Amino acid sequence: MLTDQDLYLFGEGTHARLHDKMGCHLRHEQEGAKFRVWAPNAARVSVIGDWNHWDEQADPLTARPDRSGVWEGAAANARHGQAYKYRVHGLGGRHVADKADPFAVYAEVSPAQGSRVWSLQYAWGDEAWMSERQQRNSLDAPMSIYEFHAGSWRRSQDPVNYRDLAHSLAEYVVQMGFTHVELMPITEHPFYGSWGYQTTGYFAPTSRYGTPQDFMYFVDHLHQRGIGVILDWVPSHFPTDEHGLQYFDGTHLFEHADPRQGFHPEWSSSIFNYGRGEVRSFLISSALFWLEKYHIDGLRVDAVASMLYLDYARKEGEWIPNQHGGKENLEAVDFLRKLNEAVYREHPDVVTIAEESTAWPQVSRPTSMGGLGFGMKWNMGWMHDTLAFMHEDPIHRKYHLGKLTFSLVYAFNENFVLPLSHDEVVYGKGSLLGKMPGDPWQRFANLRAMYGLMWTHPGKKLMFMGGEFAQEREWTHEGQLDWGLTQDPAHQGIQRMVSELNRVYRSEPALHQIDFSDTGFEWIEGNDVSATVVVFLRKGQAGTAPLLVAVNLTPLPREHYQVGVPSAGHWREIFNSDAKEFGGSGWGNLGGADTRPEESHGRPHSLQLVLPPLSTIILKLEAHGHTDTL
Repeated sequence: MLTDQDLYLFGEGTHARLHDKMGCHLRHEQEGAKFRVWAPNAARVSVIGDWNHWDEQADPLTARPDRSGVWEGAAANARHGQAYKYRVHGLGGRHVADKADPFAVYAEVSPAQGSRVWSLQYAWGDEAWMSERQQRNSLDAPMSIYEFHAGSWRRSQDPVNYRDLAHSLAEYVVQMGFTHVELMPITEHPFYGSWGYQTTGYFAPTSRYGTPQDFMYFVDHLHQRGIGVILDWVPSHFPTDEHGLQYFDGTHLFEHADPRQGFHPEWSSSIFNYGRGEVRSFLISSALFWLEKYHIDGLRVDAVASMLYLDYARKEGEWIPNQHGGKENLEAVDFLRKLNEAVYREHPDVVTIAEESTAWPQVSRPTSMGGLGFGMKWNMGWMHDTLAFMHEDPIHRKYHLGKLTFSLVYAFNENFVLPLSHDEVVYGKGSLLGKMPGDPWQRFANLRAMYGLMWTHPGKKLMFMGGEFAQEREWTHEGQLDWGLTQDPAHQGIQRMVSELNRVYRSEPALHQIDFSDTGFEWIEGNDVSATVVVFLRKGQAGTAPLLVAVNLTPLPREHYQVGVPSAGHWREIFNSDAKEFGGSGWGNLGGADTRPEESHGRPHSLQLVLPPLSTIILKLEAHGHTDTL
């Protein structure tokens, strides 16, 4: 039943479960299916499909008398698996279009554009994961995310299938030590080359890789292997394909009518009208649908900056100011707050992550504090500055050290994820390895040092597929990763090192417990421009051993580098990116170093360390002295 309360919440913009009421639902007590669609400005709507030979006279829908704009009706001959669309006649008959169901849970395989009658019945087996998910997603838990594109990760099966992918991906992710995977959008999309970012089916996993149950199996299997699943979700814009949301009932229904608000100049797509309650309800319901029906553990919300600013990618005169004359999209801000409130109210054990590239304040702070309410935010500034620094020839890096250390000025303003994402290895940017300077050995050493710095820097981690074994060419969605490289010793060394970094990261509380407060980080040396070395402490909660991290950003080894430490004892070397097993030269500290009673860096004790060339090393305090200064 679609009740008056449902319709009130729908119009208000707070209905979070429209998927239970709208769209197509099989009638289990009798034959056929029930259909509901929102098209308030249509003159006539029919369901056309396989069962009625696509005849619009066979199964007309009726507009509800409550003026909600909802059309509904039953098709007695509709059966599970059959294709259908809505034929929508605009007022006056001036516009007729065959539309996919906005609430469809399954679609025909592209280039076909129809929706399918489908049931979402599935027997889940991930009870153990779901019972402990709160701890896995908490802010003090290790979170190392492997971002991947389902169609181009590994084409051992052609076409790729969710079930086969589940097994091969889970095996690899467990081996590599990542805690979560993040899928580039698998919401249904007509153009494969959009990588899923041009979504037409906000409630349907793409049929390119199988059925909804196949995708449920994918999530279920990863959960049973102890891996969280984050979904890339795109509420910022949608494509203009005729069968999609664009001009749905012969009017600008989901999108703004004025192109200065409703057309995205960067992506040639339509922008949702967040000021319309029904649109907000549609999007919030989509978010909760994935969390509920597919047990998704988190949503990475794409292109948040494009939602927040009315002038995003626009020139002067191409945008309309808000009611106060500003450039902030107040309706989008309100929507994002309502979205996060709904997600955390219904599923407090999941996480929302904003891809937001500006200095908008309090993105990952509660709405009660005036924030947007996200759990975390991608640190795009860290990504940009770190890659720019690493691109410099080591001989010039001393002039740019501030670029590397600047991220610590604002590191605790938000709950940050450090991303090395797909955005950095496409559109002519080359691969991460390709950004590194020097001869072949130095390029790999630079990459190892950067990864070591990333995994010890405050913030959760995200790496795009291929980065873990130093893919040499930039990513392309048409093929697959160059897995043959993993047989090469240099690439194999990087892969082995990333696996070890994940192991150390997960096992050492100092590297993940206090990511979002300055109490978990302490500079020892952040301004040694002459040696181009940075040294810092990472600290966990009371009772956990601190870690000392030293990064040498030049090819010159430092054999007697003095470092002040707050506690006496033996500092064991637990990670060295220059180890021979990772493809390095094998410089190091012979297992560790003992403190000397010599003051340095304002601390009562010091270590004499060997800093290998282009390296990151981690040392752990084993024999505690007085630690009250930590």
